[in-house]
Amino acid sequence: MSVVAGLVLAAGGGRRYGMPKALVEYEGSLLVERAVRTARAVCDPVLVVLGARAVDVWRTADLDGATVLANRDWETGMASSLRTGLDGLRGWPGRVDAALVTLVDMPGMTPEALRVLAAHAAPDALAVATYDGVRGHPVLLGREHWAGVAETATGDEGARRYLAAHGVTEVDCTGLADPVDLDVPPGGVASAP
Repeated sequence: MSVVAGLVLAAGGGRRYGMPKALVEYEGSLLVERAVRTARAVCDPVLVVLGARAVDVWRTADLDGATVLANRDWETGMASSLRTGLDGLRGWPGRVDAALVTLVDMPGMTPEALRVLAAHAAPDALAVATYDGVRGHPVLLGREHWAGVAETATGDEGARRYLAAHGVTEVDCTGLADPVDLDVPPGGVASAP
């Protein structure tokens, strides 16, 4: 059986939202707490990458046994968080075959969607969730692809360029999770931080 690590990307400053999304309360818990709980229901280990106001997040959030990684370059975009997380997994003391990458700002993500993707885990796996035929998250990255993903990730694109250049298994998660991310606060008005 493959060992699947959860990798929660939660470092952004939430410029459009008006604050770091890791610190946003949603239905009684912080978004970062929800994302970690969801990942822990399926993955072991779980790593969470923090950046903007990392100390506040670390002190405030119940990260439920997740390993916290600090992304000092968080302002350069999601790619730096992905690289930080993959670097952390490469140095992980135990065997990890694949990383299941999730985003902090998707409160509708479910363990069911993660389980469906995790079923494809292998060192050479590349899989992405689809919702009504549209690619979304989570994304499953087998260990053999980590170096290539880290090398090609730039800005806010993350693994997109690498995935476009390689054969990817699309896994239908329609109805298993809500793929909508929270870009602006309820009411649609965002303020600059």
